[in-house]
Amino acid sequence: MTLIGKKNILVILREAEQGLYLDGGKEHGDILLPRRYVPKGVKVGDSINVFIYLDSDERLIATTETPLAEVGDFAYLKVVSINEKAGAFLDLGISKDVLLPFREQAKPLTPGDRVIVYINLDKLSERIIATTRYSRHLSKEIPLVKEGDKVKFLVAGMTPLGYNAIVENAYAGLLYHSDIATPLSTGKIIEGYVRAVRPDGKIDLGLDRSGYKRIAPLTEQIILALEANDGEMKFNDKSSPESIREVFNVSKKAFKQALGALYKKKLIQFTDNGVRLER
Repeated sequence: MTLIGKKNILVILREAEQGLYLDGGKEHGDILLPRRYVPKGVKVGDSINVFIYLDSDERLIATTETPLAEVGDFAYLKVVSINEKAGAFLDLGISKDVLLPFREQAKPLTPGDRVIVYINLDKLSERIIATTRYSRHLSKEIPLVKEGDKVKFLVAGMTPLGYNAIVENAYAGLLYHSDIATPLSTGKIIEGYVRAVRPDGKIDLGLDRSGYKRIAPLTEQIILALEANDGEMKFNDKSSPESIREVFNVSKKAFKQALGALYKKKLIQFTDNGVRLER
């Protein structure tokens, strides 16, 4: 079955002036591989590895160019242009850029920006599109990894606790500030290790195999979060249990106790909207 937005191995059916026609099966019919993408030495009857997409005239086109990402992948792509009616176009590494519709943008973009996106296939148009609202496409299943496993992950951005990550192109992960010596760049793909798999399916990560230590004590997590956010954060003993659980993965009671301990040590001060480090 030929898949749009994916690499496919297709058989060459015939040669024409404009290029080669490939067998796309009953569903898609013959697919053109333009002559500029035809490798030397191939002939009718050979199988060839190609990426399939729809061109601006809604025709299926094959290319031997290697895309930076395929449908189903998370990637860090560059904005190359903005269409005022449609959205942003991102460099996919091939002659055809991928559309990031306005409705799929978390914030306005300009040419030169880089964004973490999920590559999807629009079911109605069969066009390849991107979305920055990638979290909805992360797996909700319990990860098929365990403590100590070596994994690859995409750095998706910094948070007060550390760096969000997309693990094995499927799962949500977190690399704590306490586990790294230097800042990381968004979009970087790194090899690391599973420290733990939480009950909610999120993965705690480390950069080395040694020291499968427990997550840093909550008081240390709070200090690290404050330091990573210029000494302030919008969490305090009045924050909702849901927001505390989402960020710190603890109960509100445990969070209040940790804040109290830090306050007694004169390490933090309470503000109207949260807490700040005591300078």
